[in-house]
Amino acid sequence: MEETSSMSTICIFSALFPPSMGGVERFTDCLSAELAHEGHSVVVVTNNTHGLDSKEMLHSGVQVVRLPCVNLVDGRYPVPVRNALFYELMNYLNDIEFDGVLVNARFYLHSLLGVQFARRQGLRAVVLDHGSAYLTLGSRVLDRMIKFYEDCITSYLRRLSVDFYGISAKSAEWLKHFGIVPKGVIGNAIDAASFRGQASNRSYRDELGIADDALLLSFTGRLVPEKGIDVLLETMGLLHEYPVELVVAGDGPLLSSIEDAHLSNVHAVGRLEQPDIAALLLESDLFCLPTRSEGFCTSLLESAACGTPFLVTDVGGAKEIAPNEDYGFITDSANASEFASIVNSIIDSQVDLQHMGGLCASRVESTCSWSAVASILLAAFD
Repeated sequence: MEETSSMSTICIFSALFPPSMGGVERFTDCLSAELAHEGHSVVVVTNNTHGLDSKEMLHSGVQVVRLPCVNLVDGRYPVPVRNALFYELMNYLNDIEFDGVLVNARFYLHSLLGVQFARRQGLRAVVLDHGSAYLTLGSRVLDRMIKFYEDCITSYLRRLSVDFYGISAKSAEWLKHFGIVPKGVIGNAIDAASFRGQASNRSYRDELGIADDALLLSFTGRLVPEKGIDVLLETMGLLHEYPVELVVAGDGPLLSSIEDAHLSNVHAVGRLEQPDIAALLLESDLFCLPTRSEGFCTSLLESAACGTPFLVTDVGGAKEIAPNEDYGFITDSANASEFASIVNSIIDSQVDLQHMGGLCASRVESTCSWSAVASILLAAFD
């Protein structure tokens, strides 16, 4: 960059960050790296969920500040601990003059901390919502508690001077449920060529003994209730007489449910690193995600980048990638009978999934770049 004066100093608050794995974590990692690549100074403020150094400069040029925390809900909900180290790190941040503060997600107490920090800097925080429905853990009692908590924390945020954005059109629409008028959409993205290019040489058909003429379905993500793992298992039960196999890549509390189902057409391969995920998606015929809530699912971007069409519920990001039925299959709800019926029709009608996948790949390459997302964010700070 020739004009260093045009460069900004940006702070991103994200409750979770790598090595934690998830859509928000990857979004923060990739966006911060893109901003640093463009010459901006970037500090990510997260929670020290894995006992790493409190301050670290990444190879991407992004500085990470990790606050002391306690991990709740199996590490999915870290809460900052206000001890001596916490105040030392916050004082360090207070001494930096930032031009913009991005807060990822409404749901965390860490998010409130980010909004309060922005106010001390004399800035309006940009709060980016990553949901499109209430979080569910599959328990009626817990889900009611979560709903009450989300309503309360969102009500508090509404009273502060912040600018709300959605990560997708669905996410922006969901904000209106809380009486929030979003300023716009700051979408998710992927470097499609790089994601494909990192693929390992693994062949899951060979490793798992899946026939070449079998329809290979895949799922990648956390094995938690809201991802619709129960629907996937029920779907595969309905398809047990068809030449269809499902590879499930991921880890989480529902791994035992997959193992206990004893379905011969379902293969759990555990948590995979990115090169192995890319290899799985490149080999798959169809990506399946009966999820109940997504802001803009990173797994859909990864699937599309690999030229693999998807069968997914109508959640955030689905219609951004698949604007019509030529690109993929989008259902109104997570229903096993409907999922199984669509898979059956694909087999019976010999749908050209390769052509559909090619359309998806072309679309994400042309519309979902990190440079475009960075430009929208910088404009939101103005």
